[in-house]
Amino acid sequence: MIAHFPTKLSVVPRQWKYATITPVPKITKPTQCSDFRPISVTSVLSRLTERYIVRTFIYPALLYLPPALNFSDQFAFRPSGSTTAALVALLHTVGDMLSTNSFVFVIALDFSKAFGSVRHSTLMDKMAQLAMPDQVYNWIRDFFYERYHCAKFAGDVSPLVDITASVVQGSGLGPAAYVVTAARPKCTGNSIVKFADDTYLIIPAANSHTREDEVSHVETWAASNNLHLNCTESHEIVFWSRRLRGKADQPAPPCSGIERVDKQTILGVVVNSKLTATDHISYLLDSCSSLLHVLAALRVLRTHGLPSQSLKDVFHATVIGKLTYCAPAWHGFCLASDYSRLL
Repeated sequence: MIAHFPTKLSVVPRQWKYATITPVPKITKPTQCSDFRPISVTSVLSRLTERYIVRTFIYPALLYLPPALNFSDQFAFRPSGSTTAALVALLHTVGDMLSTNSFVFVIALDFSKAFGSVRHSTLMDKMAQLAMPDQVYNWIRDFFYERYHCAKFAGDVSPLVDITASVVQGSGLGPAAYVVTAARPKCTGNSIVKFADDTYLIIPAANSHTREDEVSHVETWAASNNLHLNCTESHEIVFWSRRLRGKADQPAPPCSGIERVDKQTILGVVVNSKLTATDHISYLLDSCSSLLHVLAALRVLRTHGLPSQSLKDVFHATVIGKLTYCAPAWHGFCLASDYSRLL
């Protein structure tokens, strides 16, 4: 059926439009709703069909930019995207701007419950701008139409409730749908780097007078897309040019309602205003102490006869994976003292 999908009617079976949400505890002894993580279980056949549509139609459509949308600044949920690629692009953009500017602003924007706020009508308006067959568009529209979910806990099942927004948790189409929803026109003279709902606005000193306007534009765009920009959880960091530090004018005060910080965790990597990896190295070394229980567990597994290769796989997935996470992006900012601390 999937192989001949484009020739079929653009109708999603009603059984595929139901999802069961199962609360899974995040801690050992949960006492309130926030201690649970909602896991949405959807139809396996539906997810297979959705993934086929994403790979065959949506991903290729993202390569042909509509006039009003830009996907090149989004690094999540795409075949070539990753946190490493996003961080490399961000730091490269900052470094390139610092070659001609004394400082660069990076504003980390926070959106409240972004994935659960996607308005289906707005999403379909943007989907209509993509280069895809009409029957595929109609199938996606039917996929989001008249969806329902219920919650199952301790053997009890709640009544079905309409899903009028969100990317449909647990779906194969959801991540790509968010990429389309988060698309917006390019900034003029400034840059944006996004990884899912993590959004970073990059503004050089020459355009510092545009910061308030850019944040206002993002806020207006978010409101029109049923998203909420949370300024109290957003942060601004100023990166200084080493060559011009001390000779330049001081940057303007922070944007209204947004806190300015000296270091910022960007996609899991600690970056400071001096563009050195010193703070990230300190974070890694502190984190290593929390990995001691992993080493103890490996010793226990060895005594129970776990093969050496399996022990190496566990070690690489935990300890080595943490130490080398996004290393291509930050290792070039290490000082000689940072390398000696790592060794």
